[in-house]
Amino acid sequence: MSKVGIFGAGWVGVVTGACFAELGHTAVIRDVVPERIDALLEGTLPFHEPELTQLIERNRDRLIFTLDAAEAATDADFLYVCVGTPSTYSGDANLSYVWSVLDDLPELSGRPVLVMKSTVPVGTGEKIRAALDARGLEHVGYASNPEFLSEGTAVRDFMAPDRIVIGAFEQSDGDRVEELHAKLEAPVVRADVASAEMIKLAANAFLMTRISFINEIANVCELVGADVEEVARGVGLDHRLGPHFLRAGIGYGGSCFPKDASALKQLASNSGYHFQLLSAVIEVNELQKRRVVAKLQKHLGKLHGKRVALLGLAFKPDTDDMREAPSIVLASRLLAEGAEVRGWDPVAKPGDLMNGVAIYESVADAVSDADAAVIVTEWDELRGLATPEIRESMRNPLIVDGRNILDPVAVQKAGFAYEGIGRPTSALSGLPETTEPEHELA
Repeated sequence: MSKVGIFGAGWVGVVTGACFAELGHTAVIRDVVPERIDALLEGTLPFHEPELTQLIERNRDRLIFTLDAAEAATDADFLYVCVGTPSTYSGDANLSYVWSVLDDLPELSGRPVLVMKSTVPVGTGEKIRAALDARGLEHVGYASNPEFLSEGTAVRDFMAPDRIVIGAFEQSDGDRVEELHAKLEAPVVRADVASAEMIKLAANAFLMTRISFINEIANVCELVGADVEEVARGVGLDHRLGPHFLRAGIGYGGSCFPKDASALKQLASNSGYHFQLLSAVIEVNELQKRRVVAKLQKHLGKLHGKRVALLGLAFKPDTDDMREAPSIVLASRLLAEGAEVRGWDPVAKPGDLMNGVAIYESVADAVSDADAAVIVTEWDELRGLATPEIRESMRNPLIVDGRNILDPVAVQKAGFAYEGIGRPTSALSGLPETTEPEHELA
């Protein structure tokens, strides 16, 4: 069994360390934020991820959390870089945290392998290899081992992966990283470092393309009277295509897709190529988030003074991650229209991201006396939204199903007006439009 030093106690780092411990390795997870390490030492996760708390408790004897870089790196067989690479204002990936890891490395003996788990632009490995050599660390190996984890299913994704991608400059370093994963049953893709880096970016770009494509199909379905759910089912049964990521909705969000799309587009631009398809994918996704406002206006007219409940705030279920969440865009647009906005989520705590939005502890409280309820995140708790009690509590029984998780016929039979994405919807309904006083521009 190996000692694995993990640099970064964020979502990827903690999941990676806990899963390596589950495989029998010793994982030392280091971070520079004392509060984060203190929480982990006390058994508290700084984020929400199903199954992870139990995994950490089960492997406490093989997991160490520390602020000391030397404790993580000394005598380690592998040094995993699991830090954030957020977008800069230009759209490029910010690699400052990656370089900080290299700056913090102590004197190293033996042949440890520095393994890049963070998502980085193609060419980063070459630069790090050169930096290691310049610092007298020629004996430190380097490999790219990108993560393919989804928030909400990260433990399962690590322990039962679709594939394990490994790119290395030296064959022997790649062999060692492969052996580190030996207990996992999955195809291993061996590649050069640049190709391994590109595999991660290309996979995410293709998934985003599927999402934006089915959302475009949904928008056309609304115009011609087709049902995108039936269309997607028929398309997904084609063995050449498959059903994955063909769910129409109000767009993707999260920490990976928007950032990686921007980074890949910028990488192409910096290399002299205009990535037209990816540019369109990004544009479609941004516009899709705003279509909900038009659906509300269709039923309610002017939104000034209307009360709208946003149900589900995290960018996807089973996570508390608010990064690039569609709910943030929706709340901002609704507030700009003069609406009174309420929010509910079972785990996410939006804080300053949703200034001006009243956050409620229960769905029932959020929709009470509301003019519309918008399903933003497909939490299981919302699948039973269309009840008589909810119907009676709302001032106007309008449901905008931004994730198509409800049965339109059943919802309308329950007395609600229904708006989905690319599905048959209710005729115009709702409150009569009130006459608003004219306000002069300042």
